[in-house]
Amino acid sequence: MGDVWIAFGLTLFAGMATAIGSVIVFTVKRLDYRFLSVTTGFSAGVMLYVSFVEIFFKGIDALVERFGQTGAHWVNVGSFFGGMLLIGLIDNLIPAAENPHEPHSEAETSPLQDPSAPMPDFTVVSASAREASDTHDHGAHRKLLRMGLFTALAIGIHNFPEGLTTFLAALQDPGLGLAIAIAVALHNIPEGISVAVPVFYATGSRKKAFLYSALSGLAEPIGAIIAYVAIRFFLGGGAGVIPPEIMGVLFGGVAGIMVYISLDELLPTSRAYGRGHDSLFGLVAGMLVMALSLLLMK
Repeated sequence: MGDVWIAFGLTLFAGMATAIGSVIVFTVKRLDYRFLSVTTGFSAGVMLYVSFVEIFFKGIDALVERFGQTGAHWVNVGSFFGGMLLIGLIDNLIPAAENPHEPHSEAETSPLQDPSAPMPDFTVVSASAREASDTHDHGAHRKLLRMGLFTALAIGIHNFPEGLTTFLAALQDPGLGLAIAIAVALHNIPEGISVAVPVFYATGSRKKAFLYSALSGLAEPIGAIIAYVAIRFFLGGGAGVIPPEIMGVLFGGVAGIMVYISLDELLPTSRAYGRGHDSLFGLVAGMLVMALSLLLMK
């Protein structure tokens, strides 16, 4: 039972990083977008490396006894692409807000820390001015609130499979789970910013902006617990133990989910926040740190 609580704690830590994002946007005088770019790229590097080098092969090892060497590889590959298909379907079915990964300009974020700073007038910024100043045209307050809530909902739904990913990895190997939790947490920070900024401008309330940002992250531990309970009671054996073949399928699916998230969300986000090779530096650093961590844990 202790392993379950450790896994839940790591998942909670990863999910609540969205709240850290909202705290940063309200306290830091000037956002360091290049730092966000490198850390998001770092998160992608960790996820990609650990998916292909560790989790994917854990799935095969768990499946061999039930399906044999050849069958285990086929089932594992099917689980991997099944995980990608699942997160892809979620991606297409959730309400689409404006791009939640587009960085907010300094003109937008300065009033969040300094109440005396001039409020940007989003309703009168022309297309050419937006292009020159890199300021979003969010429109009226109702549209802003709608965008903030849809962004929170979209991120919350995405966080369900991310929570399961962190939870299962930590349940199997706490060291591996810690690495994944840190990677997920790093990528949740800019997502928290994406929720907090439009909600603040729509409501004028820092508390509401923080609340919605935190709630989007809470979906991660909640989703992990719901999924774990369902898997254990509906697919587990008589003693409630999850059979190795089920864990193998889940590991293959988790690897697919993490690769999809890295390629579809993290790397585009990193590119949006950075300049030059910032994304690549972060990506390689994440892979290197993950590789060294795995070697030291052997």
